[in-house]
Amino acid sequence: MVDRQRSRYVGGSEGAPPLPPAGGYAGAARARGGLDAAAGLPTASGVTYTDPATAPKQGVNGLGLAAISATVIFAVILLLLMLAGGTDALYGVTLLVLQLAIVGVIVAAMLTRRGRMLGAIALAVSLVCNVATVGAVGALYSSATQTYDGTKSEQQRHEEAYPGVKDYSPQDALSGPSLESVQAEGDALMAAIRERLSDRYGYTWEQSGAVDVSPERNGYGGESMLRKYTSTVWTTEQPVQDDARKRQVMQAISEVLLERGMSDLYPLNEIDAGISPDMVAKLYGSTEPSRQHTWEYYGDTYPDPMRFYAYAYDLSNDPTGEFRTQREAIAAQTGEPLEGIQLVVFARRVLPDADRAEFEERLREYPGF
Repeated sequence: MVDRQRSRYVGGSEGAPPLPPAGGYAGAARARGGLDAAAGLPTASGVTYTDPATAPKQGVNGLGLAAISATVIFAVILLLLMLAGGTDALYGVTLLVLQLAIVGVIVAAMLTRRGRMLGAIALAVSLVCNVATVGAVGALYSSATQTYDGTKSEQQRHEEAYPGVKDYSPQDALSGPSLESVQAEGDALMAAIRERLSDRYGYTWEQSGAVDVSPERNGYGGESMLRKYTSTVWTTEQPVQDDARKRQVMQAISEVLLERGMSDLYPLNEIDAGISPDMVAKLYGSTEPSRQHTWEYYGDTYPDPMRFYAYAYDLSNDPTGEFRTQREAIAAQTGEPLEGIQLVVFARRVLPDADRAEFEERLREYPGF
């Protein structure tokens, strides 16, 4: 016998869910009236309920976008001008007017609700990159690198490329010893001094630092082809704290210099060396050599460019410990002993052999310099 009540819910396909009863499920009608009906309130006519997830989003404010775009582009232009050495252009009327116009756009963007955030970002960028700040940095950069291309005349650019040094005869550089000969002579000099002091006093030596060769400034805002030379440093591994021994050491060094045709050693740490007593005390710890932490002696090959310096560092004459701190900082960088006798050679305005032909060729463009 067929169950007529059950057959009402059987579809044409097995496994499908049953059809809802006539009139729908209980409680379904309550949802038709929206939230008011679900709460048991009368349905409000003319009211539409909108899902927040499907609400249309507001677009980017055009004024704010214009403010941030103009600010970023203007900042990039300022930075490029600074790096190019156009410091004078940064303070031109055109850039000042553009800066004011961009400020106006930023203010207008901040007065709108949707453009306020972009306007604030643009304002922050403008406070960092503007004509005043970038111009100041550009002036410092130009001063440090001597790049004033925006204001230089052709004559100034020509002088800037001068291969020699202002007020120094290029013929002296050509006729004097080369960089390589000065280096060889300095190495031989210090080797002879080390041998003399080792034989006489039993000192052993430690080499530190590295040879430094750097270009001279030419006096016209550019770099010369002439070079500055600094040798490596040689220091005794034994401290020398007795004043009598220090004088004996300096006398032995002076003997070597005289044997090689150089000048006698000259003390720079004494008040009769032409330095004011206050400066002597500041540089060497005292005006009295017996209380000084540093003795400095000098010799040269004048008129040739080589200069020789001998130092005696003595930490026993450092009551405050300040000089020890300085020496420890230097030793940490170079590895040299904290105290002892130290030797070093300098030279100025020397020409490398490899640059001689080019130096002479470029000098032809500078008659009368």
